[in-house]
Amino acid sequence: MVEIYLRIHYPINNMPHIHEKIDFTSEVFIVHKDKVLLRMHDKFKIWLSVGGHIELDEDPEEAAIREVKEEVGLDIELVGRKPDLNDPENYAVMAPQYMVRHFVNATHEHVTFVYFARSQTDKVMDAISGHELAETKWVDKEGLEKMDLKNNIRFFAMKALEELGK
Repeated sequence: MVEIYLRIHYPINNMPHIHEKIDFTSEVFIVHKDKVLLRMHDKFKIWLSVGGHIELDEDPEEAAIREVKEEVGLDIELVGRKPDLNDPENYAVMAPQYMVRHFVNATHEHVTFVYFARSQTDKVMDAISGHELAETKWVDKEGLEKMDLKNNIRFFAMKALEELGK
């Protein structure tokens, strides 16, 4: 019932958020060889992973793959566990590496599914939508230690490199 109301009153194409107080998002720390990809956020001007809002018609895994393709043009392999339930009425979504909850501002927050992924290339392309054009950087462990990063970004980027680096 709520989903039908939201689809009628807040069409997906015209809305960045699905609720005024809370949204679900997916973010991806992409590793190629011994480096992790960071992206300068176009609005907040800080280094973040690649990611964004989960739309009403997708699950967190689908959102992660879509956001990466839209923002940096990469095809990725998400890394994690997903059981085969062998049940036509239920399907499993890959478990994120971490989940976090953070405030965007005083009245809005995000619950974020944090995924790690591999890329077969380090060739980043321009974003599909112009508003998402941003600087990107492949960073190794030593580079992460020297960068001015939010604590959670440094932590997840380091963990992704520990688990997926060469």
